[in-house]
Amino acid sequence: MRTHSIIDSPVGELTLVNTDGVLSALYMEVHARRPDQAGFGERTRTGFEQATEQLAEYFGGQRTQFALPLAPLGSEFQQQVWQLLQHIPYGETRTYGQLADELGNRLVIRAVGSANARNPIGIVVPCHRVIGADGSLTGYAGGLQRKEFLLALENPSRVTQPCLF
Repeated sequence: MRTHSIIDSPVGELTLVNTDGVLSALYMEVHARRPDQAGFGERTRTGFEQATEQLAEYFGGQRTQFALPLAPLGSEFQQQVWQLLQHIPYGETRTYGQLADELGNRLVIRAVGSANARNPIGIVVPCHRVIGADGSLTGYAGGLQRKEFLLALENPSRVTQPCLF
């Protein structure tokens, strides 16, 4: 059984989806691969207390790692990539190539990018911590401004200062 809840956050509304009582998706209001909300099940607040609390702590700068049971739906390869994402430390980034190397095959770099883009539990499974080989911010389902916000939240030294000259 699926249920969903909508909460406010500094990056806009977040839709949390539970499948059989376990967090299976987190979508931003503007999300490149957001499925039709009709498939999210009944809207309720029950069953989302732990996720809501941990997200509030994260946005408040008090939580650096999530401790939630998760049930993202995806292929075996996608699951492997999403597991790697959860091991990227708070405030740090990795490149797609580094993740491919961790999987033992540099040739899967594009598949890593594709799996990253299809991560259904953004923020909690921190796909925003993956950047281009040159350090640039690359695609993010919630938009690059949100990605930049999340990275700056985790590591304020990443904030780019405007150049006066």
